[in-house]
Amino acid sequence: MRRLWNPLFAVLLGMAAFAAAGCSEQPSSDTDAAGTTAVPAVENPPARDPGSDDRNTTTTAQDGAKTGMNVEKKNIGTTSDATEVDQYTLTNDRGMKVTIMTFGATITSVEVPDRDGKRENVTLYCDSLDNYLAGDSPYFGCVVGRYANRIAKGKFTLNGTEYTLATNDGANHLHGGTKGFDKQVWKAEPITGDDVVGVTFSLESPDGDEGYPGKLSATVTYTLNNDNTLALSYTAEADKPTVVNLTNHAYWNLAGAGKGDILKHELTLNADHFLPVDDGLIPLGQLQPVKDTPMDFTQPAAIGSRIDQVEGGYDHCYVLNKAEGEELPLAARAVDPGSGRVMEIYTSQPAIQFYTGNFLDGTLQAGGVAYQEHHAFCLETQHYPDSPNQDEFPSTVLRPGQTYEQVTVHKFSVQQ
Repeated sequence: MRRLWNPLFAVLLGMAAFAAAGCSEQPSSDTDAAGTTAVPAVENPPARDPGSDDRNTTTTAQDGAKTGMNVEKKNIGTTSDATEVDQYTLTNDRGMKVTIMTFGATITSVEVPDRDGKRENVTLYCDSLDNYLAGDSPYFGCVVGRYANRIAKGKFTLNGTEYTLATNDGANHLHGGTKGFDKQVWKAEPITGDDVVGVTFSLESPDGDEGYPGKLSATVTYTLNNDNTLALSYTAEADKPTVVNLTNHAYWNLAGAGKGDILKHELTLNADHFLPVDDGLIPLGQLQPVKDTPMDFTQPAAIGSRIDQVEGGYDHCYVLNKAEGEELPLAARAVDPGSGRVMEIYTSQPAIQFYTGNFLDGTLQAGGVAYQEHHAFCLETQHYPDSPNQDEFPSTVLRPGQTYEQVTVHKFSVQQ
């Protein structure tokens, strides 16, 4: 066990204290009127975890904490090269549980209660570790890198040198390539802090990995507090100039994984502009206003209310509004009217990719239920797609001596 060290984590602790004091930031006065309330403690059986045997299980409670707040480690199997894969379960005093495994630093479940206290896993998952190893998961819950989203034609130029990457999405590069960070086993270390439990995952990516220059040392820290807030804090350093864009690719369904489509979920995005794309989903270079278009979620709207006006469904990068001095502004708010579950996302990132599970087609299933089109949505906080090739976009270049740092927070509550 060790104490939290990331300098950006001070921001998270401050935010948690702010929320615990009853002053949680809301997107507008309309949100207050919606009746968001604290989440009650619940007692329900957890959703099944991949590789859910009991071998090599250890539990570590936070010093001086209630019995509910702990980190549990479990070995769930090995990769084809005999590398062990472990799973960590974070539990808070209010019954919320989050499980993450070392393969891909992947979230496999997030169990939160509804307005009646019934707990469900609200993120899509695979039944077993073997399914993840076989590539059956379309990035469910994993950390993607070195570069989340797309790079046009799998090429970019940095300091006069052209680098060639895998073209694993038609003619383009997607989510770090054929063996990106999502398909590697990360090292893990449980951590404790004030009113939090968590795990830090770390990965060394060698020079030339998937075509990227420089050795990259990356970490992602997952923490859970008693305000039902799940925070993800990322860092990276490199020994040569390179490009970095990390995110988590969780698929959300606030009714519960496998509980049908998400078209009635109400979404708010704090974004006045989005990035139009070509047929390969590469940005055309300009920012376009969302006003008076089906892309507009500046006010709460059902995801399915205008999706038929968007060819192929939503898979677009939204440029987030951010006032000067804001460190973690609200990026998104999603509500499932049926269950009352609410998820708010705060981030230091400049953009968020909104994706509506357009490529789920029933071939994947978990718990005996097939995942169909629009059975989940993704809200991936990140930099703009194809930034290495578009000078007008915010830079994703990381140079020696610099530290890449970003934070994304998911806050769960219920609405009556």
